[in-house]
Amino acid sequence: MSFAVMTDSSANLPGELVKKYDLSVIPFHYYVNGEGFTCVDSESFDAESFYQQIREGLVVNTSLVSPQEYEDFFEKPLSEGKDVLYVGMSSGISGSYNSSRLAAEAMRKKYPSRRIEVLDTLGASLGEGLIVLRAALCRDSGLSLSDTLAQLREHIINMFQVFTVDDLMHLRRTGRLSNLSAVIGTVLRIKPLLKGDPEGKIVAFGKIRSRRKTIEAIAARYDQLVVRPMEQIIGIAQAGCREDAAYLAELLRKNHPPKEILTVQYEPVTGSHVGPGALALFFEGAPGVRETV
Repeated sequence: MSFAVMTDSSANLPGELVKKYDLSVIPFHYYVNGEGFTCVDSESFDAESFYQQIREGLVVNTSLVSPQEYEDFFEKPLSEGKDVLYVGMSSGISGSYNSSRLAAEAMRKKYPSRRIEVLDTLGASLGEGLIVLRAALCRDSGLSLSDTLAQLREHIINMFQVFTVDDLMHLRRTGRLSNLSAVIGTVLRIKPLLKGDPEGKIVAFGKIRSRRKTIEAIAARYDQLVVRPMEQIIGIAQAGCREDAAYLAELLRKNHPPKEILTVQYEPVTGSHVGPGALALFFEGAPGVRETV
């Protein structure tokens, strides 16, 4: 039996891919001057203006998705007789995954004959989105929900997520950086290298002088850690820095060109946490790659 593949807007998947792979996306919430907004498709909002306003001092707040919202989200496919696989944002940086877990427990009681699985990707942006695409490909190739879950769990632990930001203030303000002491004292023109750790938390692991050298260091991590690049779709996410994303893609194609590079702009919720100028790379490495520095 086929199953519904569901995710959240943090996955950063363009609308064309959401439609192509028949995905369902629950939007995260963000607030500007007390007014609430959502954004399901990262390509559908004016990212350049949004990130420029943040540079100029605009404060963006976010909130968790409630269990009730997740219950309503799961209702449609379950009422149509489908099983559900929800592929969510890292529990290490957001409480929304726990809301989805609570909702799944409630909906299992309402639909005892249906299977409802929620999967913690331990990632965000395309660290989550690439897992969602893998789930859809597994489903469309005829794999069972159980076999799909087994594959996805393997890919999750092998997903390396490395990025840099222009200003740590945004991660510091929202409490998203687990080892802030590692980068306290960062001065002008020294940029941090950050990654997702084995628990799905954001940790700093290096500081490099100048933006360009930081981008080159991210590409060097790819060259060092990527496995079977010609079989991979790898991801780049950028927050108002398209030229930097293009330079990173150019570097990645030099030594170990991947099958495909999917480049997206950060949607506003995740983007407000990493801040304008954030540039991230997502690819699969060998087992244990999340522990690598």
